[in-house]
Amino acid sequence: MNNEDEFYDAVTGLDSDESYEGVSEASFKDALVFDSSSQKNNGSVPQENGIKKHRTSLPAAMFSRNTISVWSILKKCIGLELSKITMPIAFNEPLSFLQRITEYMEHTYLINRACALPDSIERMQAVAAFAVSAVASQWDRTGKPFNPLLGETYELTREDQGFRLVSEQVSHHPPVSAFHAESLVGDFVFHGSIYPKLKFWGKSVEAEPKGTITLELLKHNEAYTWSNPYCCVHNIILGKLWIEQYGTVEIVNHSTGDKCVLNFKPCGMFGKELHKVEGYIQDKSKKKHCVIYGKWTECMWSVDPQAYEAHKKSEKRGDNKKHKSEDQEENDDADDMPDAQETVCVVPGSTLLWRIDSRPALSTQMYNFTNFAMSLNEMEPGMEGRVAPTDCRFRPDIRAMENGLM
Repeated sequence: MNNEDEFYDAVTGLDSDESYEGVSEASFKDALVFDSSSQKNNGSVPQENGIKKHRTSLPAAMFSRNTISVWSILKKCIGLELSKITMPIAFNEPLSFLQRITEYMEHTYLINRACALPDSIERMQAVAAFAVSAVASQWDRTGKPFNPLLGETYELTREDQGFRLVSEQVSHHPPVSAFHAESLVGDFVFHGSIYPKLKFWGKSVEAEPKGTITLELLKHNEAYTWSNPYCCVHNIILGKLWIEQYGTVEIVNHSTGDKCVLNFKPCGMFGKELHKVEGYIQDKSKKKHCVIYGKWTECMWSVDPQAYEAHKKSEKRGDNKKHKSEDQEENDDADDMPDAQETVCVVPGSTLLWRIDSRPALSTQMYNFTNFAMSLNEMEPGMEGRVAPTDCRFRPDIRAMENGLM
């Protein structure tokens, strides 16, 4: 194996992730002692109306990162692939990357909606909304997930959302994570493999999307494929961390020839395009049927192309009347996050495709997790016999960090 394929995991307060590569099944199960939630309710699983209730907070708040000098670690690594750099555990979040990619399924109802729609263009709208929603949880999530060990797995069944999922770390050099999810009633299959390439560019870290995601709607005999946009975390060295996503995402329906092209826009000089997503859906003859627009941090809408263009022209005329001659001051120390712009301006006649869920009250103290993310590492009585002993919920390092031990 050449040097380009070398891969190092984060250093934890216990040991580095590498130290667990030969871990025994018993060692993984020992992690159960750190979780107090499994001892509550006399060993029963909390339920409401017969549906399992999931936790909405973590056992302990996140660690402070203010006392750690990232520059001392990264100053010699500009332009390098970040998987070759050993980072302190304080910059992690208590989830494995296998659990992080499970967050694609947070808005599974959009897939279920697509399965129920009779028109292929309407199905593409729902799939496009799902593709955007799959990256929405990354907003303000500046913690690094733990690198999975080779052969590590994660299993999840959510009866309330109607799916089950299994993921596995299938390669260590280079790191590749594969996942497979399916409907509990046989409506869809969702699968793919992810190879995240991270690069450090001085003030920021960029994640290059590698790998193809496939969604199969079995009732309609359709397969959709796409890749995720680029993700960039700014102010790694100095200033407030903030995230943007950018790049073009093409979603292709290989059965009908329909295509959705989504442009995740970079924030630009004045931040006017921050978080914006804009695109269109066309059929195999390249006729545009609708425009998709919104923000990946808020919501997505669909509207007739002519109505959208008329609105854009009107908006542009209004912008030309505004004073726009402000000079942006150059800042050599930090890439300040642009001021938040007003929420999405809805074009008359638009149809709402998706709106993000609000986060839990304690989210900012707990790695900015969503409600869905809060539940991914929870333990249940008897889980040892129901999932593989290689499941990342049994990892002592992740369990210790979640419980405030380091």
